[in-house]
Amino acid sequence: MVHGKTIVSIIAAYKAVKSGYQMTIMAPTAILASQHMEEYSKILTPFGIKCELIISGISKKKKEDILKKLALGEIDILIGTHAILQENVIFKKLGLVITDEQHRFGVRQRKVISGKGENPDVLVMTATPIPRTLALILYGDLDISIIDELPPNRKKIDTFAVTKSMEQRVNNFIKKQIEEGRQAYIVCPLVEENEELNLKSVIELANKYKQEIFPEYKVEYLHGKMRPKEKETIMEEFKNGNIDILISTTVIEVGVNVPNASIMVIENAERFGLARTSPVTWTCRKRRV
Repeated sequence: MVHGKTIVSIIAAYKAVKSGYQMTIMAPTAILASQHMEEYSKILTPFGIKCELIISGISKKKKEDILKKLALGEIDILIGTHAILQENVIFKKLGLVITDEQHRFGVRQRKVISGKGENPDVLVMTATPIPRTLALILYGDLDISIIDELPPNRKKIDTFAVTKSMEQRVNNFIKKQIEEGRQAYIVCPLVEENEELNLKSVIELANKYKQEIFPEYKVEYLHGKMRPKEKETIMEEFKNGNIDILISTTVIEVGVNVPNASIMVIENAERFGLARTSPVTWTCRKRRV
């Protein structure tokens, strides 16, 4: 079931389309855009609303067909990544622009997409508001709505900070979750090992997990240097439950929905966001869905 800011955006899209306008939502990654496409289509298609997806991975012929229908007004909702910003993406009557994870886009990018319509309504969504966004709110240039409640039956997330000496205990906890049918995320700050930085890397840890710690489980890794198609395949396999442990950089941070993943271990947590001020080495985040 869809919850939170995603369902808010879907309701807003429905209202815009039924009022005679087109709508677009821009996401920072192809994985997240594809997830939106799946959720939007599932809810809005029964109402006769036509949704399409435009990302770098689609064929040239399909893209040309989408752009032609979009300009003619035959597509109600266009979902995509930065590809939406291209000059050949032309709307017939754009009335609503939504930017998901807006902190991942620049001011000019958000201006470009808004410029594809005649003063369209704009909705920006994020769980991580940047200082500029907060300033716009404080000065009254941006209205704000806050979702501060969990969905029905959703249990709270327990977060634990542990030291390196508890590595075996953390591994045992991961094993227990997998044996119960769950999956695990492991987040690292680096893609490859760096001799100058004493930090965990995705590739190094993946090899260690596969060969030494969890040889009996399906372990895969994901990072931003991989080809888009390869990343999408691995993420799809993880969503479908075919991968037990996914080791990744922060490429997974933008809203990818895998309800069966009940634990997230963050290596070198001091390298991420507000955790820079913290001396902890690991953070273990258990999601009891």
